[in-house]
Amino acid sequence: MTDFLSKPSKPSAKSLNSPAFFNVALSTWRAVNAPYTRAGRDTALPDGIVKLSIKAIKGARSADTLGAEREGTGVVIDASGLILTVGYLVIEAGSILAMAPDGRVHPATVVGFDHASGFGLLRASPGVAKEPLRRGDASKLKPLQTVRIAAHESAGGVTPAAVSARRRFTGWWEYMIDDAIFTAPPRGEHSGAALLGDDGSLLGIASLWVSDTLATGVAFPGNMFIPINLLDPILDDLIAHGRRQAPSRPWLGIYTEEIESHVVVTRTLSDGPAARSGITRGDIILGVAGHSIGTQAEFYERLWASGVAGDDVTLHVLHEKKVKHFVVYSADRTDYFKPWVVR
Repeated sequence: MTDFLSKPSKPSAKSLNSPAFFNVALSTWRAVNAPYTRAGRDTALPDGIVKLSIKAIKGARSADTLGAEREGTGVVIDASGLILTVGYLVIEAGSILAMAPDGRVHPATVVGFDHASGFGLLRASPGVAKEPLRRGDASKLKPLQTVRIAAHESAGGVTPAAVSARRRFTGWWEYMIDDAIFTAPPRGEHSGAALLGDDGSLLGIASLWVSDTLATGVAFPGNMFIPINLLDPILDDLIAHGRRQAPSRPWLGIYTEEIESHVVVTRTLSDGPAARSGITRGDIILGVAGHSIGTQAEFYERLWASGVAGDDVTLHVLHEKKVKHFVVYSADRTDYFKPWVVR
């Protein structure tokens, strides 16, 4: 499966010499080479960590970027067999198997998916884990703290890391969360891995490998985790309805990259709202509904403030060397994908 990446900008001498960079680098070295906290010393794989093997439905639209067969980690969060993981693993899932640390294999089904947070929720049989992981409070987690990253055994098991940053994350696939958790050193097979605090509680779910955890323009790779606190407000909705019940954000089916204060279109999804409206790769998005933008964050803020899924969105775009106004009939991102089993 393709890993999502974030690209660093050009480094500066100031960022290379900053106290923050030195402190994070030292904390990362200590976490790996001289763990002195309970979190750093304990490398036992929790019983609630399971391996997920997922096959997408035939003809899945997500197969070209996520793969038709996917593998990652799930975290059992209650005695009924609820499993939390990263959402991109479960999009258009046709079949799912959850393997417990003792080798037992359980079939699982999708309970819910939430694009805004990035969480996916599954359910296996109640016996999938003897000791589900307790959810902690990620708001108390600070930079430089030692933590553990727990993936299924064949993905590396449990290793120590240090929190390098807490900041907003913007992704090129119409995704943004505040107060994301960044850790170093990086883990390769990270998808769905658990971030564990000093007391063993679950603080986040691994989403990405990133090349610049500090956002300083310096190549300081690591991983981005979705804070567990984003789950509590939507958990009941996911269990009861398969999705949050608040109105869905307008979605355009567009990938962008921020380049020198310009939001550049890098791809439009086939038959997505933006593609149907005539927007193409290489276009530069200058504004949304009369408001100028210069960053991805501003683009998303203006887009999501313009209405709800299904509303028309006016984009001001530099297209073929001319500034044009495109009216895009937005959609709900979940509706774009082919129907898959959610029980």
